[in-house]
Amino acid sequence: MAIEKTLVLIKPDGIHRRLTGLVIDRLEGAGLTLTAASVVSVSEKLAREHYRDLAGKPFFENLIRYIRGEFHGLKDHRVVALVFQGEDAVALTRRVAGATNPEEAAPGTIRGSFGRITTKSQFENVLHASGNLDDAEREVDLWFGKSA
Repeated sequence: MAIEKTLVLIKPDGIHRRLTGLVIDRLEGAGLTLTAASVVSVSEKLAREHYRDLAGKPFFENLIRYIRGEFHGLKDHRVVALVFQGEDAVALTRRVAGATNPEEAAPGTIRGSFGRITTKSQFENVLHASGNLDDAEREVDLWFGKSA
């Protein structure tokens, strides 16, 4: 097993619902170590760069608005950006997070416990977790630079 770093973003719905501590607790409880944390104001440029692989998808523009807090009336566009480290951190974080679609997330996962789908069919899935090691490396660098 390899020691890896991975990015976790507590999205605006997680912040709005005061789930930050619970998310961190579940990830640390799984054996991951928090190595970097920052409250970040998400510019449109940062949001588009973060989700660049999804550009062209029909939900892309809503995803940008969501990560910037526009669905929750948040004017400062903040997320909590975290770097976790541990053995196979990317896969472990994905397991703890649960399926992207909250209705498909297993009970006991973060999204299974706290995620929901709004009446406007918007996923509120509390957090972003890097999908693979290449994404994790790119995303950690994008949000924290080479220092993390």
